[in-house]
Amino acid sequence: MEYKAPVEAYTGVVREITIGKGRKSSKIGGENILPFHFFDQGSNPNPAKFALEVLDMEPQDWPKHAVEPFQDVISDPVKWAKQCQDFSVDAVSLSLISTDPAVKDAPADKAAALAKEVAEAINVPLIVYGSGDGKKDVEVLSKVAEVCDGMNLLMGPVLKENYEAVGKAILEHGHTAITQTPLDINLLKELNVKLSKFFPSDRIVIDPLTSGLGYGMEYGFSLIERVKQIGIITKDSMTMMPIIANIGGECWKTKQAKENKEQGLLWEGITALSLLLAGANIIVLRHPETLKLMNETIKTR
Repeated sequence: MEYKAPVEAYTGVVREITIGKGRKSSKIGGENILPFHFFDQGSNPNPAKFALEVLDMEPQDWPKHAVEPFQDVISDPVKWAKQCQDFSVDAVSLSLISTDPAVKDAPADKAAALAKEVAEAINVPLIVYGSGDGKKDVEVLSKVAEVCDGMNLLMGPVLKENYEAVGKAILEHGHTAITQTPLDINLLKELNVKLSKFFPSDRIVIDPLTSGLGYGMEYGFSLIERVKQIGIITKDSMTMMPIIANIGGECWKTKQAKENKEQGLLWEGITALSLLLAGANIIVLRHPETLKLMNETIKTR
């Protein structure tokens, strides 16, 4: 008797979202199969995307081997972002860490001007992360949204504490939002429900937070996996959004990655691959050699 492998078909479809504008745009999401389940009935029209991280100030605590690929441009965020394109990156992720009151408390208008300059200088979509300070990010992300009006940046984090103010600014100026909650699916769904009352669900990307390999990554993996499964299998509308995993900082702050370049690359690469298997749609990396390793591993290029 001939064996026939079972084929699954699901009713849920991850919302397809466009980030960027015109020739700089890219699509994420849109799949109705579980990650890498190409043997099931369905498709994944938009393979996973990779971004490289850029900071708005020269990093003070990066190991030498993480600085090395950008050592000639790392003091200039615009040049740094442009050099990321040399590595065939899908997007650039700009982190406005200098705006953090505990760092430099840089003004919102300066951060917004830089974001616009970077967005205009590159030919791929721009992701913008605030400092993560809920109060300061209201000012910073609102100003970035205004100054970059119509560019359709992928912006966040939109938090429980500031979702109304930040969400309305992102919506008013034609951008896409990143909702962020601390590794809890109930909090994740609650924030998406609240934001979706005035913000289109097809312009929301989920950042459930995660850790680097060996530092609690298993919990992050299971959360992303659960979000993806609930969205596709049970058609839960509040989990049918693409997922972003911003892992560069988490991986390269580990003792092992700081001590040794090869360990760092493997730490970041294995974390990235694990989260792709869990269901992440876009991964933010720090080292371009990790990007090369990931492209060779999953053969998306």
